[in-house]
Formats: sequence, C-alpha cells, structure tokens
Amino acid sequence: MEKCPESTGDSSLDQAIQQWLQYDKNPQTAAAVRNMVKEGAVLELQKCFGSRMEFGTAGLRAAMGPGVSCMNDLTIIQTTQGFCHYLEQCFTDLKQRGVVIGFDARAHPPSGGSSKRFSSLAAAVFISRGVPVYVFSDITPTPYVPYTVSHLGLCAGVMVTASHNPKQDNGYKVYWANGAQIIPPHDKGIAAAIEENLEPWPESWDTDGALKSSLLKDPYQEIHREYCRSIQQHCFHRELNKNSEVKIVHTSVHGVGHIFVQAAFKAFDLQPPYAVEEQKDPDPEFPTVKYPNPEEGEGVLTLSFTLADKKGATVILANDPDADRLAVAEKQKSGKWKVFSGNELGALLGWWVFHCWKQQKVEGKASIKDVYMLSSTVSSKILRAIAVKEGFHFEETLTGFKWMGNRARDLMDQGKTVLFAFEEAIGYMCCPAVLDKDGVSAAAIAGEFISYLASKNITLSQQLTSIYEEYGYHITKNSYFICHDQETIKQLFERLRNYSGENSYPKECGSFTVTAVRDLTTGYDSNQSDNKAVLPTSKSSQMITFTFANGGVATMRTSGTEPKIKYYTELCAAPGNSDLNQLKTELDDLVDAIVEHFYQPQKNSLTPRPE
Repeated sequence: MEKCPESTGDSSLDQAIQQWLQYDKNPQTAAAVRNMVKEGAVLELQKCFGSRMEFGTAGLRAAMGPGVSCMNDLTIIQTTQGFCHYLEQCFTDLKQRGVVIGFDARAHPPSGGSSKRFSSLAAAVFISRGVPVYVFSDITPTPYVPYTVSHLGLCAGVMVTASHNPKQDNGYKVYWANGAQIIPPHDKGIAAAIEENLEPWPESWDTDGALKSSLLKDPYQEIHREYCRSIQQHCFHRELNKNSEVKIVHTSVHGVGHIFVQAAFKAFDLQPPYAVEEQKDPDPEFPTVKYPNPEEGEGVLTLSFTLADKKGATVILANDPDADRLAVAEKQKSGKWKVFSGNELGALLGWWVFHCWKQQKVEGKASIKDVYMLSSTVSSKILRAIAVKEGFHFEETLTGFKWMGNRARDLMDQGKTVLFAFEEAIGYMCCPAVLDKDGVSAAAIAGEFISYLASKNITLSQQLTSIYEEYGYHITKNSYFICHDQETIKQLFERLRNYSGENSYPKECGSFTVTAVRDLTTGYDSNQSDNKAVLPTSKSSQMITFTFANGGVATMRTSGTEPKIKYYTELCAAPGNSDLNQLKTELDDLVDAIVEHFYQPQKNSLTPRPE
C-alpha cells in the first residue's frame, strides 16, 4: 500500500487520502493530493475528501478536481461500477441490450478531467463486465441519450454534462430503460451500489482495451439521422417554411448545439439561422459569458442582439451548453428586445403544438379525451386553462423533467397522446420521441411557429397576448432568498405549519385570503377530501403551495443544489379580465405580503436575490 507523505492529524481524513492514492491512476489528481498533504493544506483536503458527492435523481454534479467530493477519473469509475452492478441486478438481459453514453465539450486541464475522458472510463467499466456500450464518437446534445435509449431499446443511458453550470463543473446524468431520467427508488439503489464498489475493478482503467473491444459501438450517424427523421413528424408547414423570409439568430453559448440546430432547421426546410460566430463552437472556457445559462437572459444574449441588429433579424433562439433548454427573445416595435420567460414560452409552444394537432386531418388520430399536456407544479397554470377550454387533459407533476418524463411514459403506455410538457426553467418537450427537455426539437418547432406567425403578420408577443386574452392572463413572478443556515430554513417552514397553533396553516397573508394549502413535505393537501396529497412527497425537501381567493398561487420551496429558498407566484385571471397593469400591481402586492409575513427576511437574516 502506498504511504501518504505526511499525516494531516485527522485519522479518518488520512484514511480517505490513503485509499485515494492507492486507487487513483490519474497522475494529475494524485499529484494534486500529494502536494496538498505536503503543504499541510488541511482545509483544502477536507473540501476534497469531506464527503462523497451525493448520487441523487439527477445523478451527480460537482466541480472537477481531486477527491471524493469532485468529478474526476476515479469517482467516475466508482460511480459507473455501482451503476453497472445495480443494472446487473435489475436486468437479466443487460448483456444483450447494453447502454448508451454521451458527452458534452467540458474540460478541466488542471485535473485532466473532461466529459470525453469520463465517457471513455465509463465505457471501459461496462465493457469489463461484458456489457455492450454505444458511445457517441463526438459531442452530442443531452436529448440524444434518452432518444437512443428508447430508439435502440437499451437498459440505460449516461450523459456526461453539467448543462449550464459554471465551467469548472461536470455531471453524470442517468436515464432508465423507459427513456426517462431515473426516479426513486433507483437513486438510492445506485448510491448504495456505488459505496459497495469503490475499489476499481481490474479493467476499469483500461480505456485503450475498451476502444478495441467488439462490445463498443458508435451510434452517432444512425441516431443523428433517425432523430432528425423523428422530429420531422412535428413539421406541419413545410411549404411555408421553404418560402419564409423570417430572419432568426441562434446561439449555442459555446456548447454543443450549433450543428444540431442547423440540422433540425434543415429537417424542417427552414432557412438556416444566423449563428453567433463567437459562441458557435464548443469552448469549455465559455469566454464570452459570465454564466453559460440563457435563463440569465440579457447578459448571455448580448452578442446575439448585436448580430440580430446587424442582420435585421427579429428573433433570437438560444440553447444552453448541452442544448436541452431553449430561450427565445424578440425585437419589439420600440427597438428593445423582450426575452420571454420560461412560462411565457411554455404558453406559446403549448398553444402552437395543440393548434397543429387540432389542424391535422390524420386517420386514427387520438380523440381529444386521450390527449395530455404536463407541467411541473411550480410552472405556470396556463396549460390547465387551455385544457379546460379545449377539452384535453392537463396534469401537474413534481418539479423536474424526471417526473414529467416518467409520467409521459406511463400515459403513452396506456395508449394516450402526450403532446407537450414544460417547466418554467426553459425546458420543453415538444416531441415524445425524447422523454426529457429538448432544446433542439424545440428550436426547430419554434422556427416553424415564428414563420407561420410572420406569414400572418403576427409577432410572438402579439400571439402571447391573444393566448392570454382567450384563456385568461397568467402572470408570474419568481425569485429567491439566500440562506446558508439549515436550522433557519427548517424553522421558517415549521412556523408556516403551526401558524396559529399546532398543525394549522395560515388562513390569510396580509390582506389576501388563503383558500387552499398543499404541503409536499408532509403530504397534506386541503383540496383533497382525505387531506392527502396526490403528488409524491419528500421529507428531505421543503415545499408548500398556497392558493389565494384572488386566483393567486404561490409555492415556496428549497433548492436541492443551492442555499436558496425559492418562491414561484402566479396570478391566474379569468378570461376577459385584461387590465394587465392592475393584475401586475395585484401580483406585486401579493409577493410583498408573502415576503413580509411568510419569509420575514429581517428576522431570519435572509439575503435577497442579487439583481
């Protein structure tokens, strides 16, 4: 056993370091650990070895670097060994069906880590156990992995990506055999199997051997071709697309999206969008943006605005770096740009997908009572309003596309048609061939929608207004407070559960009357006859939704990955109530009341969201 150069004075930390140096064959991370020990950098070592990354329903996400709390060669091997072992227990035909692995363009030179390197190590682990592995030979968008699982009937998929996180991060996202992200109890099962398989198996480091194995296959060409073919089923105005003169700018924000969005536009016979030259090629340094997240809006789109103004384009489409999200901006008559919120875009795309379905004259088309749309519980209720008026079904799920993807699969297995699903964090499923958010198909479908509206001389903003006028205004206001003290967060939510005595929730908030409460931490729902929530509950996270007499809905929840207490508020007005300024004032007043009475930021020392 290799001896540690020095001792840190903390025996459990020394033990973790010793085990690390025994297992780690990456010279860069091993040297970094030795240097830290040599320099007596105990705080740094505690950061790297204090606690292993937690494997949850979103898989893993952390900074790249040495130690068990970071993404690196060894933690990727350990994670994949656990995942492989768990799959062996769940699937007797794993060695016949196999798994798929995709990766983005992230890289971290100081630790030698990169998405491509991690995907090779994951492949080596599976191949060492005789499992066939479909590894994309080049970067792909995240949606290609769930698409491949479904298309080839595989047991599972892994995507190595940290999506729109800062550049030093990476992640390991896991899909199940049904083509959707994993949900409980698989996360716990995989996490336990990782702990039982920490020592690298003899061939887990052998990426060269894996490359030569007959079990390794490259699905890139076939999947790219078939994906484009699948999304073409959602192209309804090919002639119009061919002749459209609409000018659109696209940015992939230094990620993988450029060639795939160009291909998707071609599949729809749309004119190719203008690419933002400085951001079109993958660059793990993300040099032109502070955060590579188009949800941040204007800061990420500055170069897109410049190019659009130069080319006379009126619409901008932006993907996040792994191309599973889509942001849209439109130039207004005033010359200013409007960046649509995730909820506004959900209203637009949901309306459009339904409009196209309704216009179709297809034999064997599902009847409207078998048609479904989904959104997460913190997203706008606009789809519910459309469903009520048009006669299809609308369902809410818990937050996150894993829940919508799994619910969509259940419904499709019952012979239902799932047209659309969305979450307010600019995630859209416009095509059920991918049971996850997909920014590539959403970009092409948005491109066709924009061309269709332009042929009628209508802008996206005008179309949004007419949706709200027909189905009722749905205006939202979302934000958060930062709080690093878990005890404060717990007390804040416990106070709401025992507001005027034990087990009593607030009946009013300032001048606003509360008409219903749903608590998905405890499983209470006052709207149900037995007071039991229909949606799954989780004691490990805080989440309470209040419904108000004026049509307001507010959800307060903690974040699984950040020290935030978020709030999502929406005012749902009845159709015909179109005094927008009055509605906005009313929502502002409601938010102020929630902050003052429920959050109590001064008393709880909460930091407001930095503007």
